[in-house]
Amino acid sequence: MAYNEDHIALAAEYALGTLDADERALVETMMAGDQDFTTLVAAWEQKLGVLNQMVGSVEPRPEVWQKIRAAAGLSETQAPMVLPEAPPPIVVAPSTPAVAVADSSNVIRLSNRARRWRQVATLTTAIAAALVAMVAVGVYRPDMLPDQLRPQPRTQVVAIKTPAAPATPDAQYVAVLQKDGGAPAFILTVDGVTKNFTVRRIGAAAEPGKSFELWLISDKLPQPRSLGVIGTGDFTARPVLASYDAETIKAATYAVTIEHTGGSPDGKPTSAPVFAGKLIETVPPAAAPAPSPPR
Repeated sequence: MAYNEDHIALAAEYALGTLDADERALVETMMAGDQDFTTLVAAWEQKLGVLNQMVGSVEPRPEVWQKIRAAAGLSETQAPMVLPEAPPPIVVAPSTPAVAVADSSNVIRLSNRARRWRQVATLTTAIAAALVAMVAVGVYRPDMLPDQLRPQPRTQVVAIKTPAAPATPDAQYVAVLQKDGGAPAFILTVDGVTKNFTVRRIGAAAEPGKSFELWLISDKLPQPRSLGVIGTGDFTARPVLASYDAETIKAATYAVTIEHTGGSPDGKPTSAPVFAGKLIETVPPAAAPAPSPPR
């Protein structure tokens, strides 16, 4: 519901406590039948409550009350109140012309409205001054404010980045596959972590209708194990060493035989190795971190 200026002023003065008994009764009657007007009054009470929180209650000294009573003429026993007698009614003769009585209700209404808005303007100024004072006190002397009005301390989390330790390279192995100490034919490289290997063709050329096949020969195995046919390109990469343990990979002999195109048909070499070699370590494995000294 939309309220006019008089309604808003009544709600503000009711919350401020400046209405007389009749006006307070009117506001309470409106609140009893209008929930929206009750909400409007509660909003003004919340706004004005800040002023009440910033001023502590002070009990005046007894002599102050005595001076107030003396100034008001209440220090002595009061005489009973005597109401003045009503004046006799004025009788107007019939021949006397009627006198028009001016309607002053509009003047009274405008006067009351002006009085209310002067009070609202004063109230708004007081609220603004109180808010400015509260902000200033919160900045410079927050300990003077009530606990519920004190600004909460803000915690800032600062992340400290520790430089990462330099990465240690993984272990790498290489084998030069050659014939009787001759020129290298292939270079075999093995990664110690992933166990993937790469064959680099150097000087070997396959005959037409033939293929080079790589074999792993170990004392732990009953027969050589095929690692696949070496491709016709410069590099051939395979992951087939993942099924062997690290000790077998490092101690084995790697040999190359010449097979028919596509490799051995039964998984066994059909000819003697023409190139062979063993792995040597080129990059040491990552060292375990040293234990921290006791504190």
